[in-house]
Amino acid sequence: MAYIEKDNRSITQQLEQWTTISQPPPFTEVEVLRIINDWQQGEQEISTYHKAIAYMNVAYYRLQRNKEDDHIVDLLLKETASVNEQPQVLYELKNIKAYLNFHAELEKLPLAEWAIRETDFDPAKLKKIRELEENIEEFLETSRSIQEKNDGESFQQIGSQIVERLQQLLDMLKESGYAIENKKTGLPVHQLNQQVKEIVEWRIELSTHFPDVFKRDKQQDPLKILDDLIGLKEIKRYIHQYYHYLKYQKERKQLGFHMVDEPGLHMIISGNPGTGKTTIARLLAAIYHELGLLETNHVTEVNRAHLVGSYVGQSEENTINYVRQSIGGVLFVDEAYSLKREGQSGSDYGQAVIDTLVSSMTSKEYADRFAVILAGYPEEMRQFLWANPGLRSRFPEPNHITLPDFKTDELLQIAEKTALSNDYFFTEKALRKLEGLIDQTRVDETFGNARTVRDLVLKAIFQKGAFEQRTSVENWLDHMRIDTKDLEDLNDHSDDQHPMQRLDNLIGLENVKEEVKKLSSFVRMQQQRKQHGMPTVPIQLHAVFSGNPGTGKTTVANIYSRILNECGLLKRGHLVVASRSDLVAGFVGQTAIKTKQKVREALGGVLFIDEAYSLYRGDKDFGKEAIDTLVDEMTKHNENLVVILAGYSREMEQFIASNPGLESRFKKYFLFPDYQAEDLMKITKLHLEDYHYQLDNEAADYLNEQYQSHEIDGNARFAVNLVDEAVQFQAMRIMETQSSSAEIDQLLKKEDFTKAWNAIRGKRT
Repeated sequence: MAYIEKDNRSITQQLEQWTTISQPPPFTEVEVLRIINDWQQGEQEISTYHKAIAYMNVAYYRLQRNKEDDHIVDLLLKETASVNEQPQVLYELKNIKAYLNFHAELEKLPLAEWAIRETDFDPAKLKKIRELEENIEEFLETSRSIQEKNDGESFQQIGSQIVERLQQLLDMLKESGYAIENKKTGLPVHQLNQQVKEIVEWRIELSTHFPDVFKRDKQQDPLKILDDLIGLKEIKRYIHQYYHYLKYQKERKQLGFHMVDEPGLHMIISGNPGTGKTTIARLLAAIYHELGLLETNHVTEVNRAHLVGSYVGQSEENTINYVRQSIGGVLFVDEAYSLKREGQSGSDYGQAVIDTLVSSMTSKEYADRFAVILAGYPEEMRQFLWANPGLRSRFPEPNHITLPDFKTDELLQIAEKTALSNDYFFTEKALRKLEGLIDQTRVDETFGNARTVRDLVLKAIFQKGAFEQRTSVENWLDHMRIDTKDLEDLNDHSDDQHPMQRLDNLIGLENVKEEVKKLSSFVRMQQQRKQHGMPTVPIQLHAVFSGNPGTGKTTVANIYSRILNECGLLKRGHLVVASRSDLVAGFVGQTAIKTKQKVREALGGVLFIDEAYSLYRGDKDFGKEAIDTLVDEMTKHNENLVVILAGYSREMEQFIASNPGLESRFKKYFLFPDYQAEDLMKITKLHLEDYHYQLDNEAADYLNEQYQSHEIDGNARFAVNLVDEAVQFQAMRIMETQSSSAEIDQLLKKEDFTKAWNAIRGKRT
């Protein structure tokens, strides 16, 4: 990303300075891919020579990732070799590629485990000899092709020496095989074994000729792996200190010192989803093993489903079995807090798992032979440990690690790393768009951090593959580029209809429509001012919807949430409908928990509380706790939550006025008037059309008369219910007068609506 600020001359100057692979290239792999992409898109002009160096920059990183059979590297080397002025690094990269290819083929030879014994029967000796002969002949054929493509002196020298020794071994094998087949004596068993052993040593020697950045480290240092992780600065520092502490205590013990109050190896790792709890647990297992504190670095990963049984005794048995599997390594229990469920009954055997685990950690049979790492969300783990003194005493405070959520720039690094590991890269514009998508999903503590970001990257890769059909390797960069179009609709939760169009399509509610449109225009203008660095007027989004039942409050709230999402003020734009029963509990202390849970569910969207005035029934009612909690949560999540209170007009005015906290936060009022007769008629016809029914003239006249001469309780809801009821009466009328094979009748008559009206109004005849 840094290269964006550099001009064309700066880029070419830095490319020219890279003349040897003993020093890293001037740009990272992603940066140079973006530079090449800019050239191909015509955004910058560059010479063929500088393009060649940039191609070698890409080849360097691909070879560093040990892709010795990489066809893209072959293509890049070929393209660079065809230019008139070839960069110096071309020869070095060709040489290192030959080394890597040659070594990879050499590694395939089964030499390390090959040996024959004097006591072996001749058929067994002959079988081993013939198999190795065949393998060596295949290798020599492949190595000739590798050597022909490379003219590096250092490679030719050591490669020729190994080939020569293998040729000598091949000759010895053929002679030995011939001798066995012809029943001759004096087979050179010792010489054959010695020759194989020397070639194995030469193979090891060959790998030492690789530059450090191209060496394959099969057993990586766990601390180095830790340091290579993105973010986690404080955690890295702590684990480094913890590593040196454990190492120091081990050395003291070897000198004869003893420590009574050792903190032990058991560990608590807490953090939100996707923060790397499992990764850190595996690294700790590797550190314990490296220091000799555990026999292996194996991690046995379990959760509640693995441990808790369905009958008495099964949980204890399951737990002991997994403890035995973990001997010498680590038992990792994910979401450990789920073992102890709030208010669990006697048939929930999670406590039996905890008791068995604690017993195993201290028993003579298993103590100090394995480490336990418990993981879970921070708050849940804290409550879990405080509820279990036996567990808490075995996990001292220094052995608690809390992993932080990743910052946005760290999440973007994870995205780029994920893409690159799959041979993709983001253009600069695509990366900025991805940042917006990440921000949309980052609503509350359930955000999946690295996990969510990886999912977004993989969705983008899928989208690219689903709509792009290209097979030519010549356009290799096209197959790697993730552009803005590949990120379209990854977080799309929109309806088929635009929210403003849905609002316009509503029948009646002209004053509400005008208020919503006015607010939408205001919000959009403030967003534009913010983007241009201009001061913005505070936006009041919380609202009171007052009106009788059936006037469209919930429908408009849903549209309102979508409009705010489209404006960029709400990340999800979903609607959560709640009532008193969803917020108020029957026990002291439980109401705040229920209210917070409902708020958490609504974060990034709209919390719609119907009949909100029912929350307050006096100071001694638990509803007051719900109101106080709601006001507090609205302050805490000010930019991530919109609350709409709904109910009858007079009751809502009294309710808001009764609480200063509510009165100061709800400045926007929407009045939903009752529907007039003509509006109710439109709603009736619209609902009929949705199901392809028709209304005869007599029925239409009847409904018009009824709507005009009666006060309608329920408004639009009454009209919808009336249609549903009339459809049922029509079905009964038809089935009583016609056979079941009769043609389907879509016409509703006056008698159908008369019966429906009387049924709903409670005047059955």
